[in-house]
Amino acid sequence: MYSRGSNHRLAGSAFRSQVSVLMLTMFASMASIYVAGRLWLDSENRVYLIKELDRRTGQAKSAISVDDTLKIIACREQQKKLAALEMELAAAQQEGFVSNHLSENKRTPKKKLLAVVGIITKFGRKNNRDAIRRAWMPTDLRRLEAQKGIAIRFVIGRSANRGDSSDKDIDSENMRTNDFIILNNHVEAPEEHPKKSKLFFIHAAENWNAEFYAKVNDDVYVNIDTLGATLATHLDKPRVYIGCMKSGEVFSESTHKWYEPDWWKFGDGKSYFRHASGEIYVISQALAQFISINRSILLSYAHDDVTTGSWFIGLDVKYIDDTKFCCSSWASGAICAGV
Repeated sequence: MYSRGSNHRLAGSAFRSQVSVLMLTMFASMASIYVAGRLWLDSENRVYLIKELDRRTGQAKSAISVDDTLKIIACREQQKKLAALEMELAAAQQEGFVSNHLSENKRTPKKKLLAVVGIITKFGRKNNRDAIRRAWMPTDLRRLEAQKGIAIRFVIGRSANRGDSSDKDIDSENMRTNDFIILNNHVEAPEEHPKKSKLFFIHAAENWNAEFYAKVNDDVYVNIDTLGATLATHLDKPRVYIGCMKSGEVFSESTHKWYEPDWWKFGDGKSYFRHASGEIYVISQALAQFISINRSILLSYAHDDVTTGSWFIGLDVKYIDDTKFCCSSWASGAICAGV
């Protein structure tokens, strides 16, 4: 039988759990709240607590002090809120608000990488991929991860006609090179391209523990050493968005190559907000996790670079406009160059 002092300590644990719940909920980390709640107030103790509280409240009122009564009420409220959180967590997981990897954090943590680089590619671009493999993507990717802490993969979806020659060609190429992230839930189509970066960040955040996640086009050459050295200077920034920042005109004519169906949202000036150029940009782990958790409610615009930039409007994010990420030429100390 637990002593009265034990019961007080248990109640205190419940109060501390509530504080953790309130703080972490603000950061949309429902899974972490759930784990903490279960660690501090496991199911066996919760059952005992409710039984003990019911027993005590069944005694004469004179046997319970005002202080004890308030603690009993608080503990019952805590139990109700914890049960509600469990229900909300289950609903959030079904809707995609909570990443599956958050519930797996109890496993042995993986070594943290400096960066994961996703090279966005398409069907019919094997020549581009082979050029990248010859120029700057090492054959031994595991060695690169071990020595420099950088993982590199090509990123591609599936054909609208599942299992056709396009899919088979990619599967065959990946069998030889083992350097693809294949997004099975993404259809390769021009109108679906803006969603592809989102799916890459989700996949990368759930499968690699890294400080940064970089998106690169498959017509860009990257100096991996310079990229690594540059990112290392931003390790002290928890929410950072790095690239060659630009704005640009919003085109409302449906026949224009860069037509934006949501042009009316950008005001009378028809100018995009500041965002990183799509050739290459980098986001920190916190932003990648934000994308993963909120995947179901993040809007896509006509262009992938504008789409990614839109997700950080209104967030406390540090923008880094670095000319080394402008890929117009191999300038001194540049990170990238267009082909």
